[in-house]
Amino acid sequence: MNIVLIGYRGTGKTSVGVALSKRLGKTFCDTDDYIETKVKRPISDMVAREGWAFFREKEKEAIREVSQYKDCVIAAGGGAVLGAGNVENLKENGVVILLEASTQTILERMRYDKKTEQQRPSLTGKDPYKEIEEVLEFRRPIYQKAMDFSVDTTSKSIDQVLDEIVGRLGKYGMDP
Repeated sequence: MNIVLIGYRGTGKTSVGVALSKRLGKTFCDTDDYIETKVKRPISDMVAREGWAFFREKEKEAIREVSQYKDCVIAAGGGAVLGAGNVENLKENGVVILLEASTQTILERMRYDKKTEQQRPSLTGKDPYKEIEEVLEFRRPIYQKAMDFSVDTTSKSIDQVLDEIVGRLGKYGMDP
């Protein structure tokens, strides 16, 4: 069974995913990295040249492929839940955990993350704070429908987030 991390960019999916995979002895897969490796270009380049629709199609293919993995921790891209069939594919062989954080925390994490420019092109072209607020408002019900449970990462260390996740996995038939 896979452990799938979903949520907005900057909520900690990759950081938590890497640490969780180490703690549980599972393989880690970040779908954004997977797509960039497969297409051999950064996400920002894909979006600039072909647009978001092109990237979302590549994301859908990637989700279909990585969903077939066994015993993997998967960090899905922030918008992965938007693609038809993506959530179903991820849930077929996985427990889906929504990572959440405050808008201010997300903004600060994105400012200090080296991946922001390469993997996180603007979604709306608006002021970053306003963009986060608007996109979260739209996505929140989609994330909540997709998740098995959520963890707020706003003021927690990675170890605290891991402890909370591991403590809740038993309910889903996973013995960490």
